[in-house]
Amino acid sequence: MPLEDYKGIVGAAASVVTIAQIFSGVFVCKDIVRKGNTKNVQSAPFIGGIGLSVLFFKYADLINDPGMYPVNIVGAVLNIAYLSCFYIYTNEKTDVIKGILKASVFFGSILLYINLENPELVLFRFGIITTVLMLLLVASPLAQLGEVIRTESTECLPFPMILMGTISAFCWLLYGIILSDAFIQIQNLVAFLLSVAQLSLFVIYPSKPVSEKKKN
Repeated sequence: MPLEDYKGIVGAAASVVTIAQIFSGVFVCKDIVRKGNTKNVQSAPFIGGIGLSVLFFKYADLINDPGMYPVNIVGAVLNIAYLSCFYIYTNEKTDVIKGILKASVFFGSILLYINLENPELVLFRFGIITTVLMLLLVASPLAQLGEVIRTESTECLPFPMILMGTISAFCWLLYGIILSDAFIQIQNLVAFLLSVAQLSLFVIYPSKPVSEKKKN
C-alpha cells in the first residue's frame, strides 16, 4: 500500500507521542516541587513551548491540516501549567515576567506579519520561521553542555523530555514525508538528530555528579 494510505495512522501516532512528550514536563515540575526550587531548570522551554504551539496551530490552519490542531492546543495548555509551576517556585519571578513579555511581543509580531503577508508567499516564509524557532527550542538543552562537561553529569538535562522529543521528531518526520511537506521534514530530521546527540550525553555521563557519587 502507498505510504499515503497510512497518513491517518501516522498522524495520530505522531500526535499521541507529541502529547506524551509534552506531558513529560510533569516530571520536570515534580522535581521542582520535590526540591522546592528551580535550580538547573530554565523557564525558556516552557515559554517557547507556548509560543511554538500557537505558531504551529496557525501553520496547520494555513496548510488546512486539522489533524495538527489537538496536539498544539494541548501543548499550549500544558506549557502554561508548567510555566505556572516554575513561577511559583522560582526566586527570579521578575526575570520570568520579563521573558513572558518579550516572548509575547516576539510571537505576536510574527502572527501579525503572517496575517499581513502576501498569501502567495506566507506559507514558505512562515515555514522558514517555524523551522528556525523549533530547532532553537529543541537545541536549547545543549546550552547546558558546558555544565554537563564541567560536572561530568547530565543531572541538569531533562531526560524524559529529550527522549520523548526524539520519538516525536521521528514520527513527525514520517508524517512530513507522507504530506510531501519539506518544512515538516527538515524541522523534524534536524530535531531528531539534535535529540539523538543530546541522548548520547546520557550514555557518556552519569545522571549525578561524579563527586556526589563518590560521596555516596
